[in-house]
Amino acid sequence: MLKRLLGITLLMAALVPGAQAQVLRGDTLYKVTLLRAAPGRLLDLIGTLKAKGTGAANSKGLLLRHSQGDHWDLMILQQVAGYAQALKDERPAPIAPLELIAWQEDEFVRGPDLETLPAFRDAGLYHAEMFHALADKRAELLKERGMENGYAAALGRPQTAIFVRELGASWDSFTLGAYRSWKHFAERDDIPKDKSASAAKDAGFEDVDHIGPYLRSLILDHHDSLLTPVR
Repeated sequence: MLKRLLGITLLMAALVPGAQAQVLRGDTLYKVTLLRAAPGRLLDLIGTLKAKGTGAANSKGLLLRHSQGDHWDLMILQQVAGYAQALKDERPAPIAPLELIAWQEDEFVRGPDLETLPAFRDAGLYHAEMFHALADKRAELLKERGMENGYAAALGRPQTAIFVRELGASWDSFTLGAYRSWKHFAERDDIPKDKSASAAKDAGFEDVDHIGPYLRSLILDHHDSLLTPVR
């Protein structure tokens, strides 16, 4: 019951314009796989993953295709019950035939239960931001991500789900924003400057022009990608 109530609260924050900011974090375990297809084999790789049910509505996961940004082609965000399930096979089978894959990276993260957030399940466009934090700034980076969600909520914009690394890969954390469409993503440009300035200060930033510089003071680097769902 508590998990359901939390999901409803997060859903309202993600969907209702002007809703109070929520920390879109959680204890749900995910395996994140990034894939770059072998040259000329992207559609074959996608077809193989779809045939396995990867990212299907009943798989508690998302299969996302890179549109702009980083060097990889696909992100698989798959919910798992626990490490015992995820690591039960001593030598797990490849996610797809190796001749279809040029590069692969895996990571286990904790985040919110996206099954309780239809905006994330049904989106037409996703924005991923992946971070390497400075060694002593990991906690502050997560706080900053929450502040940006406060800023977004005040503007009636979608808030991002926050995922924190536990095992594998090198990313300390990443966020995932969900949008109905490319047009919805671009609507941020229509927000009046005075409203943005007020929302930034209310969220705890010095001013709207310091949001980016403050984020960059906490990280070694970050990579952005715009993604579309494969269904």
